[in-house]
Amino acid sequence: MRKIPTQYNQGTMTLRLTRTQVREIDRRATAEYGIPSIVLMENAARSAAEVAMEMLKGVNDPTVQIMCGNGNNGGDGFAIARHLHNRGARVQVAGDWTKPMSSDGTINFRAIHAIPQIERITFQEVDVFDGYDLAIDALFGTGLSRAISGELSKAIGKLQLMLYPILSIDLPSGLDCDTGEPLGPCVHATKTITFVAEKAGFANPRSREFTGEIVIGDIGVPPELIAAVVAESA
Repeated sequence: MRKIPTQYNQGTMTLRLTRTQVREIDRRATAEYGIPSIVLMENAARSAAEVAMEMLKGVNDPTVQIMCGNGNNGGDGFAIARHLHNRGARVQVAGDWTKPMSSDGTINFRAIHAIPQIERITFQEVDVFDGYDLAIDALFGTGLSRAISGELSKAIGKLQLMLYPILSIDLPSGLDCDTGEPLGPCVHATKTITFVAEKAGFANPRSREFTGEIVIGDIGVPPELIAAVVAESA
């Protein structure tokens, strides 16, 4: 199997992480540096909320629709909803409330459940013609390795019909982290905030069709840890 490079030369060296490296960085941040995973999620949400507010700059009384999966990417979305609400945005969160969530996602879902001003609806109730100022794609992150089907595939289809900007969290839902190829239905984002570093698949020129502009978000992982993981897997 061809080894996917952790770095890619486009005039300057750009750090790009594989799915395996991302998981190892997250694991060791908690196990060796004592940073709880919920803190990493909170840091990610803060970074994403800042980017979202930049995209909403100049918009009075902004409205945001967030599509959340049931894993940690959805947990990021729940936490982002709370931060955007705190910054004065009107927020609607869509999800599948019948399925279990990740442990950290559950914590952040309970936090927004306590805020009645954050509207919660199902994917089926999403109206693509509601005219929000921004949509946030928090359905799937780096862990996705197969095509999306069922209601989540329909959710991506609704995102594709929206005429307002889309911000994807970590990478567009449906895009393979390592190859930069769509696994099936895939979000076409206006902008993607990816955490710690770009992903290996972003070296694939085709990935830009889905990522749009890429922004790196800080989640508080020590640079020494990132360097160690990259060196060990080189």
